[in-house]
Amino acid sequence: MLRPIRTLAAAAAAIALVSACNSASTNAAPGGSGDAPGNTRGVTADSIKVGGIVSMTTASGYSKKDTDLGARARYLRANAEGGVNGRKIEYLGAEDDGQDPAKNMAAARKLVQQDKVFAVSPMSSVTFSGADFLEQEKVPTFGWGTLPSFCGPKYVYGFNGCLVPSPGGTLNQTWPEGIAQILGGARDKSVAVIANDSDAGKFGIRTFQQGFAGAGFKVSYAKASVPATAVPSDWSAYVKEILSSNDGKAPDAVVSVMQTPNNIGLFTALKRGGYKGLLSDPTDYDPGLLAQDATRQALDGVHVLLQFQPFESADPKMDRFKADVRAAAGGKDVPISMHTLTGYMSADLFLSIAQKAGKDLTVESFQAAAQGFSDTGTLVGDRALPKGQKDSFGCGALVQLKNGAYEVSVPFKCHEPIPFK
Repeated sequence: MLRPIRTLAAAAAAIALVSACNSASTNAAPGGSGDAPGNTRGVTADSIKVGGIVSMTTASGYSKKDTDLGARARYLRANAEGGVNGRKIEYLGAEDDGQDPAKNMAAARKLVQQDKVFAVSPMSSVTFSGADFLEQEKVPTFGWGTLPSFCGPKYVYGFNGCLVPSPGGTLNQTWPEGIAQILGGARDKSVAVIANDSDAGKFGIRTFQQGFAGAGFKVSYAKASVPATAVPSDWSAYVKEILSSNDGKAPDAVVSVMQTPNNIGLFTALKRGGYKGLLSDPTDYDPGLLAQDATRQALDGVHVLLQFQPFESADPKMDRFKADVRAAAGGKDVPISMHTLTGYMSADLFLSIAQKAGKDLTVESFQAAAQGFSDTGTLVGDRALPKGQKDSFGCGALVQLKNGAYEVSVPFKCHEPIPFK
């Protein structure tokens, strides 16, 4: 019998396993996946072994743990429907990297060398130090393409494409075009963009600065200046700079490319400083945030960027997603977040390609199927590969937290991307 989908191991056991994998060796040569017939790593006659890497815990308290539930929900439905070409998915759950590069690498090594997975899906973290290792070992890997490692490698896929392209790629214009729609156009409008002082933050500033300028905005402020390791206790210096960045005046919009704890601090300080313009971020779409009055007030009025159908959508595929999550949670109605859908759609893209690869599943047959893969009308829009390894799928929406509930402020739509320079 197949081993059932199982929960994460206890913390002590996880630490022991990670320690063991750091010194573990593999009999396969680098890049070797054992692709002789019937000898593909993680694939048996009736199962496909898959694991995940997710930032479940972090120093700031921010967590992407719902990513694991979303992936589990999609795999459970796949198994209930008979699996993939007769094989059930043996999902090992997600390793917690704690947003620590060393733990991210250790998790990747454990999944490949010790657990012998065929694929890693989902991978969702602000660090992806294990990317080169997974690429070298030819491990199909799926996650949220918010890091450069999702853009270009042969075996790594973003569930909604590449969101941080290299020169020659394109930029998703959902955010600037959506904000322009709310403001009645971008002409004569200014925007301030702020991010953490990290590689991801600096790259985010570079991409969104180009995107907003390309949509016709004046980018009055664009800095990756907020410490990445701790949330500031005093935001006054940042607020002062932002509120005078538009030729001594406040910008029409402030866009934060940061996580929830930073956004709460920044937006609260801006409101206390008298800012009346538009606030936006790509993170804070989570019903769980509404449970606390202080958090709800801090984020009230904020427009959140989504790169998928809003949960408020009447699309039947959204109803199925919610039903799948409910089933994975033991029949209970649990709060869903963008991380839940990140895990779900990462798993969905992996399953769709694996189905196309056919009964003779090897890394080579999987990659061949990926190179000609496309479908339409998913919760992230139309998908196509290898396009998605260089460009985003170009679709998204904006929702606004208003009076304690989320409302769609810009409906889901696909926008023409612009060249990234």
